[in-house]
Amino acid sequence: MSKPLFEKIALVGIGLIGSSLARVICREGLAGHIAIATRSAETLKRAEELKLGDGYTTDAKEAVRGADLVVVSVPVGGSGAVAEVIAPALTTGAILTDVGSTKVSVIARMQPFVPEGVHFIPGHPLAGTEKSGPDAGFAELFENRWCIFTPLEGTDPAALEKLSEFWRRCGSHIDTMEPQHHDMTMAIVSHLPHMIAYNIVGTADDLETATKNKVIKYSATGFRDFTRLASSDPTMWRDVCLNNRDAILEMLARFSEDLAYLQRALRWCQGDKLFDFFTRTRAIRRSIIVAGQDVDVPDFGRQALRNLPLTQE
Repeated sequence: MSKPLFEKIALVGIGLIGSSLARVICREGLAGHIAIATRSAETLKRAEELKLGDGYTTDAKEAVRGADLVVVSVPVGGSGAVAEVIAPALTTGAILTDVGSTKVSVIARMQPFVPEGVHFIPGHPLAGTEKSGPDAGFAELFENRWCIFTPLEGTDPAALEKLSEFWRRCGSHIDTMEPQHHDMTMAIVSHLPHMIAYNIVGTADDLETATKNKVIKYSATGFRDFTRLASSDPTMWRDVCLNNRDAILEMLARFSEDLAYLQRALRWCQGDKLFDFFTRTRAIRRSIIVAGQDVDVPDFGRQALRNLPLTQE
């Protein structure tokens, strides 16, 4: 049996991402020891029942002691508090990373507490579902998905490569970008869609009761598929929105302008403009499928997507 990539991996947070990491780390033999930390005793107990790790504690500082890889998987608003708690116990030479979907704010929160000699490499696996908690995780979550790093100036290349190899063994493709570029990109591909999904559900809720009942009854159409994102964890998305506020506001403004264009075309019965717009955007949707980021089957192809072979970069 080959030597594990890391002697000890500490997972701080054991929700969807953390529990999926625990499963794939175990499957691939990436660690000699998996330490799991979470604030909730109930969640920790469930993680232990699921046998997700080798050690379990509600004390994050204790979990990271002696770890050569620490993965912080908490809502982005809590990343700084976690960094402050674990900093005294981090081992010199260890890699510290996160999985947050905002990077400028996470870096600002965590970096001040990172001790000298610890390799802090902010990261973001572009993988997830609308479910949360330790039961929601599965080892295949990261397969054929991107993991983006936003390395800081002076990052040790060897540490970055080792962390990249870890994520590759989890099934991910690797990319790097500037933190600001990351946040603007995520605002349009992830954060704005979630806000729109939450909003349309709220709009339906504001309808008269009789109409709202019909919405629920006939929701096995576009409403069901479009609003899947509104099932996501409210705490996480509150933090995401507040911590990527400027980029999301910019994308909301652009979206509103495009929506106004459609509104005018519809008001004046300009079918040619509607057709051209739908044709152009349909082609973009097709390119997502061609790129292997989805499949052209019902239910967004989520189940089928898990079974797709990993494409080459």
